[in-house]
Amino acid sequence: MHDGISEYDDKGHGEFPFPVPSYRFDQKNEMFKRRTWDPEIKPHGDRLYNTIKYQDKYGYRKLDYALRNASWNIEYGFGFGNMRSDIGLYSWSHIADKVKRFVETGGPVQNPARTNSHIVKKAARFLGADLVGICKVHPNLIYSHEYDLINMEHRPLELPDGCYHAIVMAVEMDYTATRYSPDSISGAATGLGYSRQAIVANLVATFIRGLGYKAVPSGNDTALSIPLAMAAGLGELGRMGLLVTEKYGPRVRLCKVFTDLPLAPDGFRPFGVKAFCEVCKKCAKNCPSRAITYGDPTMEGPSLSNFSGVLKWYINPEKCFLFWVKNWMDCNNCVRVCPFNKPQGKLHDSVRTIIRKMPLLDRPIVWIDDLLRYGRPVRRKNFWETP
Repeated sequence: MHDGISEYDDKGHGEFPFPVPSYRFDQKNEMFKRRTWDPEIKPHGDRLYNTIKYQDKYGYRKLDYALRNASWNIEYGFGFGNMRSDIGLYSWSHIADKVKRFVETGGPVQNPARTNSHIVKKAARFLGADLVGICKVHPNLIYSHEYDLINMEHRPLELPDGCYHAIVMAVEMDYTATRYSPDSISGAATGLGYSRQAIVANLVATFIRGLGYKAVPSGNDTALSIPLAMAAGLGELGRMGLLVTEKYGPRVRLCKVFTDLPLAPDGFRPFGVKAFCEVCKKCAKNCPSRAITYGDPTMEGPSLSNFSGVLKWYINPEKCFLFWVKNWMDCNNCVRVCPFNKPQGKLHDSVRTIIRKMPLLDRPIVWIDDLLRYGRPVRRKNFWETP
C-alpha cells in the first residue's frame, strides 16, 4: 500500500490541498493504452476501435455513428490528446526556441501573480473554457512515462523546467445528448467535448506564449487531469471516479496548460459531493457493467489501471471497458443519472445550495430525484425528430 503525501518537492512548490499517492502513474497502464498491448484486453480493444457495427435501432444506425464520428474529428484529426503528448494542437517542444527568442528580445509581461491569474482566466473563458482554475503542479500527478500510440513507444516524461503551475479548464458536454446514453448520440457529446478542449488548450497556450512564457497544452496526455482540477477549485471526485463540478456535475471534459507564468493558485473547494455520494449511489445502480462500487472508499483499486494509494472510490476499469465493447459504443450512464447533472435554473441551483449547506437533506433529495424520474434515458429517436 502506498502512503499518501501532500507536500510538493523542492522546486518552488508549497502544500498540496489533499493527499497524493507517493509514486507517479505510468500511462502505459491506463485502460485505453492497455487495449494496444495487454494480451487480455487487446482483442476487445481491436473489436471496439477497428470495427463499426451498424444496427437497426435508434442510436446505433449509420446516421448516429456519423454524428458521433464527426464530433471527434478535431480531436482525432488535429488534437491527438488521447494518442500522445506534444503533438498536433497539444504541441509545445517545437516552439520552445521561438519562446526563448521572444523572451530575450521583447521580454515577458511582468504582472503580479494575482493580476496574471485574472488575465489568464479572462482569456480562457473568452477562448472557450466553461470553467477555469489554477493550481500548483504536484510532481506525482505527472505521468512517469507516456505511452505513445502513434509511434508505439514507451518513454519517460517530464515537464519543461519551471512549469510549476497548471491552468485547468473544463468544457461542458451537451446536457440533452448525454441523456441518450449509452448510444452514439451520447458518444457525440463526449467527442465534441474532446474536440472543443483541444482547441481551448491550444488557444490558451498560444496566448501565454504571446506574453513571453512557456506553455504546455495537455488533454488526456502528460498528467492526471482530475486531481489537478480538484486542486484548481473546479470540483470534487465523485463515486463514479469522475470530477463533479458544482455547475455542470460530471458533464465536463478537462484540459490544462502547464506554464512558468507567475500565477496565484486557487484552492480546493468542496461543496458536498463526498457526503452526497455516500448516500446517493445512483451511478452504481445504473452502471450496466457494475464497475462502480456501492462500498466505502478504499486505499487500493481493483486494477493496475487504478492510481492507488489514497482513500477514495475506485472504479473497475476492465468491467467498464468490456461493457463498451459489448455495447459497440462508449457509455455515459453514470453522468446521465448523477443528480448534479442538471442544467442551470432556479430549482436546480437551489438544490445545489441545499446540498452544500444542509447535508442532512441529501437522502430526501435523492428520493425526490428518483420520484421525478431524473436520469432516465430519453427516447432515442427524439433527437433527430425534434427541431
